[in-house]
Amino acid sequence: MSTWSLSELLAGLHEEIERQLETVRRTLAHPGTKGDASEEVWLELLSTYLPKRYQATKAHVVDSEGVFSQQIDVVVHDRQYSPFVFDYKGQKIIPAESVYAIFEAKQTINANLVTYAQEKIASVRALHRTSLRIPHAGGEYPAKIPGHILSGILTFDSDWSPALGEPLQKALAAGSARQQIDLGCVAAHGTFFRQNDGSYAITERGKPATAFLLELIARLQSLATVPMIDVRAYASWLV
Repeated sequence: MSTWSLSELLAGLHEEIERQLETVRRTLAHPGTKGDASEEVWLELLSTYLPKRYQATKAHVVDSEGVFSQQIDVVVHDRQYSPFVFDYKGQKIIPAESVYAIFEAKQTINANLVTYAQEKIASVRALHRTSLRIPHAGGEYPAKIPGHILSGILTFDSDWSPALGEPLQKALAAGSARQQIDLGCVAAHGTFFRQNDGSYAITERGKPATAFLLELIARLQSLATVPMIDVRAYASWLV
């Protein structure tokens, strides 16, 4: 009679993600096709395993002042309280208020990718986010102050040797507060998570994809719920 093993289940999840990313790198020659396929691996992981209150998609983010972010490979956004999403010919546009986390997904991490990701992250965090008072049976709760938008990098491999050494930490430490990277996964090598003191906890090997997924869920839990969006602020663009 077979028995269940939680350790084997969690290990198997990582191994499946690593295998898919390795297959993409080995078999697809065109850089654009390879990039799209890598993004799909991560999007499928998050869409399958994140709680249903969240949705993961590739998108631009827009605010009520009409400012758009750069295109983001993976946007984790609210699907319970902010159903305000534009979808035209496969191009998705998500209101800034509904965003919980953003990720850049590529085959390999290096200094150029970190800088590129930081610029894209800043383009989202710079957006204006509305927040309305929340009605309830006994009155109203105060408007929630929009919280921190999580950010990160997702790759299969690293151009550095060692893969998660000092050059990575130096690249992550660069940039402004708005460009801050919170967590990342290099599936073939390990994970990095930003701590409260601003340093990064780096774990080599292990089961990186699974470790990243569980850490992301824990951090999403700490963010609670996104602010109540002022839909009328967007409606003002109809005039």
